[in-house]
Amino acid sequence: MFDESGEKKVKYWSADEAKLNIQSYCAYQERCHQEVRSKLLQHGIYGDLLEELISDLIINNFLNEERFAKTFAGGKFRIKHWGRNKIKQELKLKQVSDYSIREALKEIPDVDYLETAKMLIAKKERTTKFSNKYERSQKLTVYLAQKGFEFEVIKEAIG
Repeated sequence: MFDESGEKKVKYWSADEAKLNIQSYCAYQERCHQEVRSKLLQHGIYGDLLEELISDLIINNFLNEERFAKTFAGGKFRIKHWGRNKIKQELKLKQVSDYSIREALKEIPDVDYLETAKMLIAKKERTTKFSNKYERSQKLTVYLAQKGFEFEVIKEAIG
């Protein structure tokens, strides 16, 4: 699968191959429109055919931006313990609409959100030394902010 220069060779798809391959690509896991568009472009699918395939995926429910956003947000929150700010930022990088982002963030219950922040604090306290209360507060605030938690939530979790 590599050419003589050592670079990976890309196989160009025919229209029929593209339809089957992109459907299985979307069926394997939730994808955003940008990922699907990139995959098609990578395999030499452009213009009207690209738009037709994306439209077909949406019509046949292989591709659903809101469903992708909800799955992405839920997974990043539950598994990686990301805060809403970081999830929102990543979804924006994936060119997900503001509406879908808002709907996805509604899926994270406030109670679980605060509990996750408190759990992260407890975990960080076990692995970090603090010389005083101020340093503790500062280090924990920076840590949770990097994880994407809002300042109000950080304040409540630390306090």
